[in-house]
Amino acid sequence: MGQDILAELAVGARTSLFIGMMTAILATLIGGFIGVLAGYIGGRFETFVMRVIDIVLTLPFLPLMIVVAVYIGPGVFTQIFVITLVLWAGKARQIRAQTLSIKSAGPVLAAKTMGASDFYIFRRHIIPGVFPLFIPQFVGSVNAAILMESSLSFLGMGDPTMKSWGSILYYANSRSGFLTDAWAWWIIPPGVCIVLVVLAFSFIGYYLEEKVNPRLGAYTVAPKRPKQHITTNEALVAHHIALRVENLTVQYPKNNAYTSVVSDVNFSVKEGEVLGIVGESGSGKSTVAAAIIQQLRGKAHVPTGSIYFEGQDVKQFSDEELRQLRGQQIGYIAQAAMNALNPVLSVERQLKEAIVAHAHVSKKEIDARIDEVLMQVGLEPKWRYAFSHELSGGMRQRVIIAMALINKPKFVIADEPTTGLDVIVQVEIIQLLRKLQQDMNLSMIFISHDLPAVLSITDRLIIMKYGHIVDFGPSRELAKTSTHPYTRRLIDAIPLLHPKKEQSYGATR
Repeated sequence: MGQDILAELAVGARTSLFIGMMTAILATLIGGFIGVLAGYIGGRFETFVMRVIDIVLTLPFLPLMIVVAVYIGPGVFTQIFVITLVLWAGKARQIRAQTLSIKSAGPVLAAKTMGASDFYIFRRHIIPGVFPLFIPQFVGSVNAAILMESSLSFLGMGDPTMKSWGSILYYANSRSGFLTDAWAWWIIPPGVCIVLVVLAFSFIGYYLEEKVNPRLGAYTVAPKRPKQHITTNEALVAHHIALRVENLTVQYPKNNAYTSVVSDVNFSVKEGEVLGIVGESGSGKSTVAAAIIQQLRGKAHVPTGSIYFEGQDVKQFSDEELRQLRGQQIGYIAQAAMNALNPVLSVERQLKEAIVAHAHVSKKEIDARIDEVLMQVGLEPKWRYAFSHELSGGMRQRVIIAMALINKPKFVIADEPTTGLDVIVQVEIIQLLRKLQQDMNLSMIFISHDLPAVLSITDRLIIMKYGHIVDFGPSRELAKTSTHPYTRRLIDAIPLLHPKKEQSYGATR
């Protein structure tokens, strides 16, 4: 045909990337501006904007682009206008959601309470909060715009005087390039260029999203554990040690290096014993609990340490053995019951899931076990049909305890089970756990930052700070005789109803 395909690809890259960049800038700015206004102003304006967005997102984008492009006429700026018209709505919806989240945050509410102006709140809170989201949104828009430009140009709606990757495909198709040997050099090169650029922007977008939201990078697929021959530590079994943690260190990646969040932790829990772990937020309490049941986040690194449950090293368990360990042999009581319960499933469905995950039993046996465990935690069987929003905070926590005990485990980890509850309900939950522990002869780890609550239920106590165990001993003795300055500060901070009388510490069991 006498055409230089390499030169056309180079010139076409300029056109395709220009349209992609300009469209992304316009779509991100327009969508972001409308989304921020809708989220912050609210009311009828937000309702109107959301209905318009719903309409735009409902319409099929390719027919919409074709109709508008035919009406206006072909050209580069027509393509930019049409693609922007399609892309802005999705950006506005996501920016609005982020704005609503920031608008209801504590600092913004505090600023409003102090009489701050809307301009001040926008400048100091809203814009800094949503701006990081603009970057991945922009990159994603470039990606989508290049694909849409190629589609429009392939359909003959591009500027006939300017080459682009889509227009190369259009001319190849119009001259039967798909039906002759010309496809190898006329169709594949622009197709490969489009694919490579789209993939490149996709990877850039994923990277930027991880930078904006680091939690996205924290969840990765863990490698499958092979089945191994597990030896039993007979010495631990002989001494009735239910759980033994030796030299446990847990690290997370930070700035191309690993930072230790738990360092050289050692402790054991005897059969029928309650061990308390106390520390301020970020001291590593919950990380230790997650390490015991091997539920650390994907990028966590455990360079040293062993975890023996009933004499067997949990770190050597296969995936199937770990599945049997969690829920069947070790029950886990999660903190924040409202978040731990599934809002769209009834209590019965969630308890049933916990049973069938570990055993094949009849419906009659499942119903009987659900009624039994609900009564054990102080709930009437009728609450099995309730959903989480129909329960009070204390009732939700009782359901979480029931889920942990549904398969009659020998060991229970209670990770801050009284967090977010009022004082009276906290006392009820602690008394319930104490009674269940005694009735079922459970071994238990009770984690909390509430020292009085821990002292009232535990036999021995661990004090953690900055990922290290700083003090350890029997609960009563530690509360009365510890000389460690951090422990003493915690003990001295406990409010006393009768300061002149001697305070009673520790469980009376």
